[in-house]
Amino acid sequence: MNQQILPIVEGQSEVESVPILLRRIRDLMQAFNIDIAKPFRVKRNKVVLPGELERAITQGIRDRSNIGAILLLLDAEDDCPAKLGLQLVERCKQTTQFPIAVVLAKIEMEGWFLGGKESLRGVCNIKTDAVAPQNPESIRGAKERLSKNMEHGRRYLEVDDQPTFAAKVNFDLTKDRCPSFDKFLRDVQNLINRIREN
Repeated sequence: MNQQILPIVEGQSEVESVPILLRRIRDLMQAFNIDIAKPFRVKRNKVVLPGELERAITQGIRDRSNIGAILLLLDAEDDCPAKLGLQLVERCKQTTQFPIAVVLAKIEMEGWFLGGKESLRGVCNIKTDAVAPQNPESIRGAKERLSKNMEHGRRYLEVDDQPTFAAKVNFDLTKDRCPSFDKFLRDVQNLINRIREN
């Protein structure tokens, strides 16, 4: 049975979209013997509390088979991604021996889609002349900004649109504009390589 990466994520839309991103990275690396486990969902404001992340990791591993690595992906919101990220990594290391990556999307994950906006033209009614804003990750209200870029009065619907954007967004475009997405790519590639080494 193939080893799996266990994503720990915070929302229903991420439950759908993050495995799509992970499979795209896996396929680019031709690591077809690695699978993506069903994500374990946590509440963002709860998982940062003492004991909650540890419980999520333990339960996620227990409820899924053949885990080889773990990815924790959260929105940084108002927290400093570097500071909170280091704290979460340390807590993860004290909970499991599995390779683990912690990625905090600066403010919110939708900033990544703003960063790769040109590659999403025509997708889910994104305007055909849509252009990425400067410093897309620093924008508060990225969801609302995506809605403004949609035609025919349509608005961004997380659960419907996020998986579609995850399947279509251009990685190179996005990583050049969104440092946290660049970290996400590098960290997932590292997890895949560590599973391959075992």
